[in-house]
Amino acid sequence: MQKLLIIDSCMREESRTRIILDAAKEVLASRYDIETIDVNALALPPVTPGFLKDRTGGRVPEEIVSIARKIASADRIVIAAPFWDMSFPAVLKAFIENMSLYNVTFTDDGTTCTGLCKCTKLLYITTRGMDIPTGDVRDQGSSYLKALSSLWGLGEVTTVAAWNLDYMSADKVEEKLEETATLARKLAQDF
Repeated sequence: MQKLLIIDSCMREESRTRIILDAAKEVLASRYDIETIDVNALALPPVTPGFLKDRTGGRVPEEIVSIARKIASADRIVIAAPFWDMSFPAVLKAFIENMSLYNVTFTDDGTTCTGLCKCTKLLYITTRGMDIPTGDVRDQGSSYLKALSSLWGLGEVTTVAAWNLDYMSADKVEEKLEETATLARKLAQDF
C-alpha cells in the first residue's frame, strides 16, 4: 500500500479546513497507508542564525531528520491549512523551513537545486474567510507550495479551497463547505 502523509496545520478545534480534509481522508484511507503530522503539536521554531549554523555543520535534531525523511519517502502529500495573512499559518512555514534539508528533501548539482522527494502529487486543502479565489495574487499559500514543489520535487500541486466564508450566512457556509468537501472526495478518487 502506498504512503500518504497528511501535514495538518489547522488552527481551530472546529476547523472548517479540517471538515474538507476529513472528507478527502474518507476516500484516501481505502488506498493509502496514512500518517498525519500535527504541525501545531510539533511547534517547531523558525530557522534562526544559530540553528542554521548547526544545520550547516551537520547538527540537525534526529526528530527533524526523521520527519523530513517521511516527507521525502511519501507517495502523496496532503497539506491542510487555513488561509492566514495572505498565506498560511507561520507554524507551517517554520515546519517547512525545518524540513528543507540538504540531501533529504533536496540536493544540488553545483548549478541548481533538485528535489529528492518521491511524491508525485500534493493536495493543498484550505479555507479562506475573505473573497480570495485560488490563483488570486493575494493567495500566496498556493503559489508558495507550487514553488516548494519545484524545490523538493513534490509533483503536481492541486488546491481545494472554499472562500469568502466570513461573509456568508451560517447556512451558506455549511453549503459551501459541503460543496468543497464533495470536490475533495472526487479529487481523492484519482489522487
